[in-house]
Amino acid sequence: MIGTLGAIALLIAYGLVSTARMTGDSLAYQAINLGGALALAVNSGYHGAWPSAILNIVWTAIGVLTVGRFVARKAARRP
Repeated sequence: MIGTLGAIALLIAYGLVSTARMTGDSLAYQAINLGGALALAVNSGYHGAWPSAILNIVWTAIGVLTVGRFVARKAARRP
């Protein structure tokens, strides 16, 4: 179930960016992408699909760094 939800999240994010309903540099896109990648990493690791698990761990790490930059930028703007 978690793998299916992760795949759906990634497809939704991709669809929204591809149809210009969301930008690839938005926090919402990055958060959806991060959640989907994390879910797929967990699912792939559980099932021993290591190439997919590693890919999604890296994808998750990129998402964490990107969301972290969003948070840092927002914190820097506060007085």
